Amino acid sequence: MKPEPEQAAQSDAELLRAIAQGDEAALAQIYDRYAPTLFGMMLRILHSRAEAEDVLQEVFLQVWQHASQFDEERGRPFTWLATIAHSRAIDRLRSLDSRQRAATRAAVEHAEEQGDAVDDVFRMERTEVVRRALNEIPEGQKQVLLLAYFEGLTQSEIAERTKEPLGTVKTRMRSGLIKLRELMRENLRNWR
Repeated sequence: MKPEPEQAAQSDAELLRAIAQGDEAALAQIYDRYAPTLFGMMLRILHSRAEAEDVLQEVFLQVWQHASQFDEERGRPFTWLATIAHSRAIDRLRSLDSRQRAATRAAVEHAEEQGDAVDDVFRMERTEVVRRALNEIPEGQKQVLLLAYFEGLTQSEIAERTKEPLGTVKTRMRSGLIKLRELMRENLRNWR
């Protein structure tokens, strides 16, 4: 014959008072009585058996440490246990979400850093290819290209600085670009 709910609630209250006095057997009885129900509730919240098991242990540790805080005037023992279990499960869920967001953020930052490093390597290698190609073109063509692309001078400003006719600067720049493009294609093929 099953005890009446009123008797079971009183029995649970007595067990909680015994737990407050350090009675491990009373804790074992409360655990045996409610662990499966609380575990099921936490599993629905957490969707992880391992996390629900962890939180269940935390719940009963909290019951052990704070059983004296249970107040029969404010509610039934099961309600108190369920409230603790629900709060702990929600806290864990938030913690997991927070950790997941932090891990995702860290992974993105790491990927960006790695991407930046890879981009830097490619940039350095391309710079080396350009430098080698520039060293292979005639000095007049190299000079106008360096003035135009690295100092930002216009063709007229280059003509003025080099004391060369504007037509000569334009021809050297066009010839230099064509030669540079050919050399870079060749260097890039060799580089791969």
